[in-house]
Amino acid sequence: MYKRSYSSTTCALIKRAASSSTRKPVCSPVTPSQPPCALNQYRSYSFLRSIPRWSHGVDWKSPASLTSQIRTSSPLLERLQRSFATMAADHPFNGIVTSLPKPGGGEFGKFYSLPAMNDPRIEKLPYSIRILLESAIRNCDNFQVTKADVEKIIDWEKTSPNLVEIPFKPARVLLQDFTGVPAVVDLACMRDAMNRLGSDSNKINPLVPVDLVIDHSVQVDVTRSENAVQANMELEFQRNKERFAFLKWGSNAFHNMLVVPPGSGIVHQVNLEYLGRVVFNSDGVLYPDSVVGTDSHTTMIDGLGVAGWGVGGIEAEAAMLGQPMSMVLPGVVGFKLSGKLRNGVTATDLVLTVTQILRKHGVVGKFVEFYGDGMRKLSLADRATIANMSPEYGATMGFFPVDHVTLEYLKLTGRSDDTVAMIEAYLRANKMFVDYNEPQVDRAYSSYLSLDLEEVEPCISGPKRPHDRVPLKDMKADWHSCLDNKVGFKGFAVPKEAQEKVAKFSFHGQPAELKHGSVVIAAITSCTNTSNPSVMLGAALVAKKACELGLQVKPWVKTSLAPGSGVVTKYLLKSGLQKYFNQQGFHIVGYGCTTCIGNSGDLDESVASAISENDIVAAAVLSGNRNFEGRVHALTRANYLASPPLVVAYALAGTVDIDFEKDPIGVGKDGKNVYFRDIWPSTEEVTEAVQSSVLPEMFKSTYEAITKGNPMWNDLSVPEAKLYSWDPKSTYIHEPPYFKNMTMDPPGPHGVKDAYCLLNFGDSITTDHISPAGSIQKDSPAARFLLERGVERKDFNSYGSRRGNDEIMERGTFANIRIVNKLLKGEVGPKTLHIPTGEKLSVFDAAAKYKAAGQDTVVLAGAEYGSGSSRDWAAKGPMLLGVKAVIAKSFERIHRSNLVGMGIVPLCFKAGEDADSLGLTGHERYTIDLPSKLSDIRPGQDVTVRTDTGKSFTCTVRFDTEVELEYFNHGGILPYVIRQLITK
Repeated sequence: MYKRSYSSTTCALIKRAASSSTRKPVCSPVTPSQPPCALNQYRSYSFLRSIPRWSHGVDWKSPASLTSQIRTSSPLLERLQRSFATMAADHPFNGIVTSLPKPGGGEFGKFYSLPAMNDPRIEKLPYSIRILLESAIRNCDNFQVTKADVEKIIDWEKTSPNLVEIPFKPARVLLQDFTGVPAVVDLACMRDAMNRLGSDSNKINPLVPVDLVIDHSVQVDVTRSENAVQANMELEFQRNKERFAFLKWGSNAFHNMLVVPPGSGIVHQVNLEYLGRVVFNSDGVLYPDSVVGTDSHTTMIDGLGVAGWGVGGIEAEAAMLGQPMSMVLPGVVGFKLSGKLRNGVTATDLVLTVTQILRKHGVVGKFVEFYGDGMRKLSLADRATIANMSPEYGATMGFFPVDHVTLEYLKLTGRSDDTVAMIEAYLRANKMFVDYNEPQVDRAYSSYLSLDLEEVEPCISGPKRPHDRVPLKDMKADWHSCLDNKVGFKGFAVPKEAQEKVAKFSFHGQPAELKHGSVVIAAITSCTNTSNPSVMLGAALVAKKACELGLQVKPWVKTSLAPGSGVVTKYLLKSGLQKYFNQQGFHIVGYGCTTCIGNSGDLDESVASAISENDIVAAAVLSGNRNFEGRVHALTRANYLASPPLVVAYALAGTVDIDFEKDPIGVGKDGKNVYFRDIWPSTEEVTEAVQSSVLPEMFKSTYEAITKGNPMWNDLSVPEAKLYSWDPKSTYIHEPPYFKNMTMDPPGPHGVKDAYCLLNFGDSITTDHISPAGSIQKDSPAARFLLERGVERKDFNSYGSRRGNDEIMERGTFANIRIVNKLLKGEVGPKTLHIPTGEKLSVFDAAAKYKAAGQDTVVLAGAEYGSGSSRDWAAKGPMLLGVKAVIAKSFERIHRSNLVGMGIVPLCFKAGEDADSLGLTGHERYTIDLPSKLSDIRPGQDVTVRTDTGKSFTCTVRFDTEVELEYFNHGGILPYVIRQLITK
């Protein structure tokens, strides 16, 4: 494993503990035999460019020769070393530092030993909570992390039901480019703010390792072509050259930040196969890997036994800058697995089943920890699939403790034998390893669930939500119910007489037709599944059997294959199965998220016209993790999540209106009907393909080459200045207004007076509805803005690619074409009512009118407001629009914290109440009575909301911790961090 940062406090302590004969400061000038304590804490791409940093088992070269360069680039370092060395002498837990011996002599390093605490409560803690405990002990300085915090975690059984607050310092931060660009924009903007306030702008640097993987920008423009990867990458660079250059500038300007170039893979698969360390060994100090990421599916790494979850970009930026994350000590749901999956059942079927069970149980804000004998038969890739979809079942984590299966996967993916031996030795010694060959100690959980894996059956989910699971055998009946049902999560309200409508059209001179349920997009995509060799090779075997029987996917179905890493391509070629994918139109289109995040590209014009002109409810089937309406493609109202083999099967069938048990998929070359059972591979066939085709050398060679980039990336020229030169004409990167009038004095708490309701929502408003995502519609405010600046429609690109420009993102907030606003009485679309004039306007135009008149606004919402992907723009956008508060029945965890981070007040209706039950129409004006003194506000206190109609009601203020109150006092988390850095 390549080395990364470690707390200088701990580094000093460990080195002092290793030598009882000396009390000299351990962070004194470095000699060749003594690596610097904080060497890896300040990693700069610019001066470490020639050093291998990514090969597992390869340490940094010549650390002593780098010391002077590091100190030159970061004059703050020496002061930090001196202060941390002084703090180390008083570390509260120096008595439990323990040596971990190597079997052949010597030692792996030293660590903070949980068994040495001699506390019987630790033995019963869930493994996921033990990781939080170790981090608190190691980082304890009685300032940011106190002994009282450690005690809270040890006493988890009693404290977690009380929703106590704890600090957490993750070992690293993970970004993708959609969320990474605004993070780097904010860091650059914070440097400017520091400069304007007369402080040292170089204080704005990541203090923990940051990896940013560019994977969200590639779109499926070219398909069904051997040249699709190159063609799509060229288009990706044409559209995103400015963004990519900005990120490359960031990798040079900021220390400790590494940018992985486009075309390398999907962030979470790269994290799983390569970046995840499981155990850090930094300067002889051992500790568990942990990570927070600006993507909700960061949880995929939980399948590897690494504690990781998604946070908002705002929280991640604070973590980069050394702030502890404030979190509520979570409850842990114990999920016991038994048995094994039946023949032909896939990991995707399992995860959709688990998602439905956990959604029903209710796990929002909780950890889910999997255990039981069923773990023996569950591959690491299957575990990662389940962990990946934690956001879909609502949990903070879906955690799989490390066991023998984990160790085998680490070896398969190219981690060295020495590294794996160190990982096993450390985790066993610190009671964090599960050995199912030994008697199991019962652990305490907040609640318990169980599942016999043999009961899992083939299924898909949809048509509009990931947790609406449909058993495959019931799919045809369920589809017809959806056509009949009123418009909703399971309904399209298609009249009976129109349900058999056939739209005939010409596809490039070939007769074609579409019906309700016709599949127009079939995409094998997303880290959820492309990291799993069994479902990928299973899909290829379906394609092979179909080719041999003479079946062919219709040419008007937009097919695509977007692997999560180059390893997938290697094993598909090794197996000889890629050619069958190609024959069915599933050519590789790129290495990125593509269709799963809405980068599905345009449908053929003839297909798009047939759908629009005939009001066809067209379908997309994808192996992704999100299928909210309007996300995959504007013209696919029905979107189903399915395993990769089922994606191929539905593409072949051409419709979701099919019973695979009874109806034929098509007619073979011999003129006979071909059924689902004829093309479905057995578990044994899939296992044989995996064992013969997936080899460790594939992982090693892929990731040895990953940092070499590609010619297009390497040719990007960027300035070397530490302060960014903002181009006022840029439509991609723009200096946001967050800090322009900032002073050293916090603005203090604020209430809301006589605010108008900007939007009035029902339940399940997701971040896809709030945050700008997908394509920029031609008649939208964002399109108008771009056209006014000379940008042609063909160059609009997606909202995601323009997240670095606040002016565009503000205009795209609440611009989802499927949004339903009660102020418009059920009308679908991104409009609202400007209450004072009664005008129907775009949300942006209405908000601009309110702001111009100096009028505050609020948003009313139902349950689960802000569910979906973690998106900082879902909070930044409303703040820029002038929204001061959101009043909802309940909030998604990350989104609520992001609202607080941007200075928006989150309020919850009392249980059993909502806008409808209180008789609120959204036409009222709202006053929220918050105390003007911070000391008078408590986390979770009740406040009164008054309206101009005489109605008043009580809400709970969702500031959940004292730290969040501090953020609110400062006008948001980033101004708080700036003032803290200046005063320190």
